[in-house]
Amino acid sequence: MDPLSITASVISVLELSAKVVKYINSAAGATKERKRLREELRACENILQQLKDEADDSEEGKAWLETIKALESPEGPLGRLRVILRKVEAKLQPREGLGRAFAALRWPFNAQEIKEIFAAIEREKSLLGLALSNNSRKLMQEIKRTSNEYMRLLTKLTQAIERSSQALEDNLVLLQTSQTSLHDGLDRLHRRHDDRGLLEERLAILDWLTPINYAMQQSGFINQRQKGTGQWLLDSVEFKAWVETEKQTLFCSGIPGAGKTILASIVVDELATRFGTDKSIGIAYVYCNFRRQDEQKAEELLANLLKQLAQGQPSLPECVKSLYNAYKDQRTRPPSDKISGTLQSVAAMYSRVLIIIDALDECSTSDNCRSIFLSEIFALQTMCGANIFATSRSIPEITAKFSLGMSVEIRASDDDVKRYLQGHMSQLPSFVERNQQLQEEIKIKISEAVDGMFLLAQIYLDSLEDKLTPKAMKRALEQFQKQSTASREDEKLEVLAQAYAQAMERINRQTQGRQDLAKKVLAWITCAKRPLTTSELQHALAVEVGEPELDEDNLPEVQDMVSVCAGLVTVDEDGASGVIRLVHYTTQEYLERTKSHWFPNAENDITQTCIAYLSFSEFESGFCQTDDEFEERLHSNNLYGYAARYWGRHAQSAWTLGEEVTDLLENQAKVDALSQALLAVGHRVHSNYSQSVPKRITGLHLAAYFNLEEVANALLERGSGPDLKDTYNRTPLLWAAEEGHEAVLEILLCKGAGANLKDGFGRTPLFWAARQGNETIVKMLLEKDVDPDQKDEDGESPLGAAAYRGHEAVVKLLLEKAVDTDASSRFEDTPLSWAAYQGHERVVKLLLENGADPNRKNFYYQAALGVAAKQGHETIVKLLLENGAYPDVIDFDNRTPLSYAAGNGYDTIVKLLLADYRVNPDSYDDGGMTPLSWAAQSGHDTIVQILLADKRVDPESKNQWDRTPLWLATANGHLEVVKLLLAKGVRLEAKGDEERTTVLSWASVQGHDNIVELFLKEGCDPSTTDKFGLTPLSFAAATGRKAVAKLLLPDGQTYPDSKDKWDGTPLLWAIVNGHTSISEFLVEKGAKMPLGGEWNLRPLLAAALDENKEAVELLFSDTAIDLLISCIGERDPGMLESLYQKHPHWRYRD
Repeated sequence: MDPLSITASVISVLELSAKVVKYINSAAGATKERKRLREELRACENILQQLKDEADDSEEGKAWLETIKALESPEGPLGRLRVILRKVEAKLQPREGLGRAFAALRWPFNAQEIKEIFAAIEREKSLLGLALSNNSRKLMQEIKRTSNEYMRLLTKLTQAIERSSQALEDNLVLLQTSQTSLHDGLDRLHRRHDDRGLLEERLAILDWLTPINYAMQQSGFINQRQKGTGQWLLDSVEFKAWVETEKQTLFCSGIPGAGKTILASIVVDELATRFGTDKSIGIAYVYCNFRRQDEQKAEELLANLLKQLAQGQPSLPECVKSLYNAYKDQRTRPPSDKISGTLQSVAAMYSRVLIIIDALDECSTSDNCRSIFLSEIFALQTMCGANIFATSRSIPEITAKFSLGMSVEIRASDDDVKRYLQGHMSQLPSFVERNQQLQEEIKIKISEAVDGMFLLAQIYLDSLEDKLTPKAMKRALEQFQKQSTASREDEKLEVLAQAYAQAMERINRQTQGRQDLAKKVLAWITCAKRPLTTSELQHALAVEVGEPELDEDNLPEVQDMVSVCAGLVTVDEDGASGVIRLVHYTTQEYLERTKSHWFPNAENDITQTCIAYLSFSEFESGFCQTDDEFEERLHSNNLYGYAARYWGRHAQSAWTLGEEVTDLLENQAKVDALSQALLAVGHRVHSNYSQSVPKRITGLHLAAYFNLEEVANALLERGSGPDLKDTYNRTPLLWAAEEGHEAVLEILLCKGAGANLKDGFGRTPLFWAARQGNETIVKMLLEKDVDPDQKDEDGESPLGAAAYRGHEAVVKLLLEKAVDTDASSRFEDTPLSWAAYQGHERVVKLLLENGADPNRKNFYYQAALGVAAKQGHETIVKLLLENGAYPDVIDFDNRTPLSYAAGNGYDTIVKLLLADYRVNPDSYDDGGMTPLSWAAQSGHDTIVQILLADKRVDPESKNQWDRTPLWLATANGHLEVVKLLLAKGVRLEAKGDEERTTVLSWASVQGHDNIVELFLKEGCDPSTTDKFGLTPLSFAAATGRKAVAKLLLPDGQTYPDSKDKWDGTPLLWAIVNGHTSISEFLVEKGAKMPLGGEWNLRPLLAAALDENKEAVELLFSDTAIDLLISCIGERDPGMLESLYQKHPHWRYRD
């Protein structure tokens, strides 16, 4: 083997690669995959070219000869890459004749295949890199290591090519032989067309909405179900009425431990089984959990419901993409009202929506979370007719919210308890299995004793495991029955507490090692600030204080961690590492009440463990420089993320802190590392997130962040400066002010910390305290004579920050300092406009009483009344009108408060404004839209009715695109509004835009068959055309609206071959856009196929080159565009360039 041979081999692979790239360029669809494959091959070509040059120039040394031998071996990277490229070439190679045009309709690789190809090319590329470095030994090792993986991929690619080639041939035969084969052929062809880039975008957006997946919890809960239990609920009259009727509410309340969560999972499972194949029905559910309240804010719960419903759509709804695009670059989360609005839009895409909410009593009440969440859920029901199923303890505040719906009391039935006990009888001593009479006695006496409390049955059964004789077993059963006299909920909870105490006593009777392990497990789970995974707890229990690293030989087994806890602990299988938790939240409540008895040193011990973990020598390297490096640190050190984030909160509860805390906080490298872990986790929604946190954070910053007085004093005594700044220019005082930590703030002020120092955004400690609503800290800072009107870089003042967030007490304090009530921000928003926008009624009243100008406008000419009307804040609208706000004020777009209220559906505000003679009900904005236009477009029929009753309102007003309220209502599918307008006498045949498209055509385009049916009954002519000769049927065919086509072509009427100005027919538009079902229907109705199945594509080209782009957007799907580009590009590159000039975005589809 010589260098000349290598050169020849490299050249052959280079030529093959160039050929494959050419085929990639001529393919269509899957833009991102094609681009990446091109880039991978070009990177390979660069290495191959360097290898060729190296072979040409090198002298024949032993090492180089060994490398050549490895390269040219049958299993070497050159040979392997050649085979892979030939397989890819075979699948990309264009077909002849009719197949050539249709082959361009789809990218031939599915997601898994392309992933495998990328991995294979990357693998061979790395081997070629080793060859380039002349490391023959390493090269041969890697060739051997990767040979099996290479053979697996080769087999998969070969099978895929055979499958796709045969499928394509089948399609061509079907297309060319018979009209009756149209359905099968086109359907298979359509399935091949795929843009994999959309999948990647879809997953990214859904993960951005929320990474939380309740499906894992659903799976865990339903697996706990004993077969046959819960059927009583599914068979109940209430449940049947709920599931069979739209817009129903079913509230299921019950005592703690009654089995509400398992029943909720049974309902979810029943709905999935009953409606799983019906894509028109949306099902979404959430499981509230008192331990997850930090991650279950109202906006997060709503986002999860939105994610689940969006996932059920065949393609990601545009409104979801818009929400993502609006907030992703700001790196902020959308507020609950924005999420709720999008949720309503997605829910409206389903014929029915069913929402299941479990454990509402465990939903957070801080910041009105539960109240906001329920309000938005009921708004969803009002707007979209959703069905709501909810479970909860019987809490008056919650019960009152569901007073108008159906209700069922949840309690474990005797039959269900007995089924559960029978199913778990095997966990009892062996003598029970042999004694059928004793088994019956156990089932009867426990079911009687628990009196509807499933959890108690589980605990009682667990307590029988150590009863080793029938007598001991019977004595325990008698004790259970003595405790069963409780009837009220508080009495039942007391029985449960006794059961927990007995379980703890059983733990104390274990051997010392098992007892110690159980108490450590229970202490950690009880005191943890969030749910712990099994691997996190294993690491926590393995820490040896004083050691520089974790010894994996000290890790306890998960099975042992659970078994020593007497049935009080369980593991939820949730991905790779399950969550280990207490069996019920009442267990948590009991242990929190009694922890000073069972594990009095828990917080001290946990703090010491966290500090020891954070002090490991591994973290001397400090701040990780990339996301991958940071992720690897978290992955390799399971407790690190938890310890970094929560050590300080545990330290707050510890009765003493040792020197080791101060020692850690004076080690700058370790402080850098833990600060990154503390702050970066909340930024995971974007790349490079681990670097998007401040650096140069000191131990004193962390003491301020966690309000650790003792530590702050110690660090200051040791010489830490009180005004040290991180890279965001934030001092410890700023951190303390934002977090609301009075004690450390006082210490820092006493040490001379600058109370007026600004951070990198121009924000002072007072600004942060006002923004967070920390009244006491605002007082403390105002006493230091800080500037109360100091603005940040955006021009926002402390008063504006407090008003925006509704902090009434802080607003009062600042107003007492005579601050500027109309202080405006960069875009001239005032505290009043912010408070009006957010709906903070009491703050609005305060500001008005202190002289705020209600008619002051911002940069966009918006006054407070406009934003309040836009947001639907009725009481604030009243307040502003009573205090001199001009009712018909116009903004930058010439929109009035009435326009916004009408468009957003706030009928009470519409009535309020119309009651003022100064309000013009028919005013036009810059787009020519009137309040009626906005209301019609949004489908607010009540408001449309109110406006139509006003003689000053023109029901046929036109906007700047000549679109009337009827056109807008039709295009958006609002049947009730259409009926109201027709009743008012508006003209049906009025053509609504410059293309003279009728409302019937627009109803057909959008697939609103109910409106099409109404228009036809009202006498609309289905054969009418626009200026392009397009009929309603043309539009229905091009957009795949089969139901509409059936209405337009009823039995006995056959005119499906009408031609437009480009000689296109409805059948042509249906076929080129890939709409198989409607194509078959048109053929049945007599539409003519061309001879031999070959279509003349001149109509596509003529339409694409027409001056009117809107028509093209309606008539051309991605499938049609790909087909046209492929055919024209092969025959007339000049014409293709003309197409690109007409439609520039088409150029970038390659």
